[in-house]
Amino acid sequence: MNIETAKNFLADNQIKYVLAQFVDVHGTAKTKAVPVKHFETILTNGAGFAGFAVWGLGIDPHGPDFMAVGDLSTLSLVPWQPGYARIVCDGHVEGKPWACDARVTLKKQISRVSERGLIFYTGLEPEFSLLRRDVAGKIAPCDPSDALPKPCYDYKGLSRSRAFLEQLVDSMITTGIDVYQIDHEDANGQFEVNYTFMDCLASCDQFIFFKMAAAEIAHEMGLICSFMPKPFANRPGNGMHIHMSLGDGEKNLFEDQCDPQGLRLSPLAYQFLAGILAHAPALAALCAPTVNSYKRLVVGRSLTGATWAPAYISYGDNNRSSMVRIPGGRLELRLPDGACNPYLATAAVIAAGLDGIDRGMDPGAPRNVNLYELSMADLKKEGIGILPQNLHEALLALEADETLLAALGPVVDEFLRLKHMEWVEYMRHVSDWEMSSYLEFF
Repeated sequence: MNIETAKNFLADNQIKYVLAQFVDVHGTAKTKAVPVKHFETILTNGAGFAGFAVWGLGIDPHGPDFMAVGDLSTLSLVPWQPGYARIVCDGHVEGKPWACDARVTLKKQISRVSERGLIFYTGLEPEFSLLRRDVAGKIAPCDPSDALPKPCYDYKGLSRSRAFLEQLVDSMITTGIDVYQIDHEDANGQFEVNYTFMDCLASCDQFIFFKMAAAEIAHEMGLICSFMPKPFANRPGNGMHIHMSLGDGEKNLFEDQCDPQGLRLSPLAYQFLAGILAHAPALAALCAPTVNSYKRLVVGRSLTGATWAPAYISYGDNNRSSMVRIPGGRLELRLPDGACNPYLATAAVIAAGLDGIDRGMDPGAPRNVNLYELSMADLKKEGIGILPQNLHEALLALEADETLLAALGPVVDEFLRLKHMEWVEYMRHVSDWEMSSYLEFF
């Protein structure tokens, strides 16, 4: 799209405002509404923000402005907000791309892939909880009848939330996002929308757009659409699995029909996979970045019989109990959850995978057993590592991972600083469990 095509697009759709949108270090959408007559300013100077007012941009109150410069290829309608369009922006400071901007960080890793003549493709699978508050303010699934003990793929659960789901999917399709299926997941009030894979930058842009749409459409209906990793202790949590492959624009270079292990993976794919496994503890910090994330990545079960979330550093064929599943010819990383910043998580995955390729790593043998059934002694005997079991462990692993630190640059320093603060606040919080357990116990 060139500037004249963009102007015609805005005029034809009677756009009054363009949202100049970027994300903070947490992956939360930030915007300014720019009157359409000033649209070109977003493409040249950018929309200006006070950087200190946004989480993790590494700018002090006396620092320069953070300028969000639009990527013209991302201009789209905002269907649930008539008269508005959205353009995804890269952060610039003093005329240069800003290293603490998550999208800029991902683009640097994409450049490393491009230098090899390759393209990194991803398909993201966002899970979310559609909830409501009852008269007492307690959170519950949006549909009171959605109460089955094992509700995955339930027709009634899907049908009774169709008003929200149809408006959400229609909004995605209107903007050119190819949604191909919707289902009720394994927790009450939990759903997943699947759309076609694409280059990893576009995937991240679309995931942020998806979250923007889901939150606002739910709000208009008096509901809450939550991407919180684990809203209910006894139910499966919300993942954001990343399907991935490397290609040359024509061929999937992760696929090899002659794979002797029968997984249809190429030697390149195995090396990339090995890098992900080797850096898994550090990846956890960026893929599962909240205190709540580690309520999802637990060793154990949920009420439905499985958490569907990985706790073990392993890979397997169609093994949904492992960290990486191999659906055939690609990798599915099951570690990320709905709270991750997709740009940072994807950048870290690229850095880990390229390290595996550069060092010719071997991932070892696949594990095609139900890992949830193995004891700690079994895991130790098999040499299967366990993912960090809390945010603090993951942050320490990230701090010790020189490869990821070097690849991600200053943004990871901001991330670590804020996440250590989050952990301290959590550890100092006195919970209801503590009050009920200890108040009159001693």
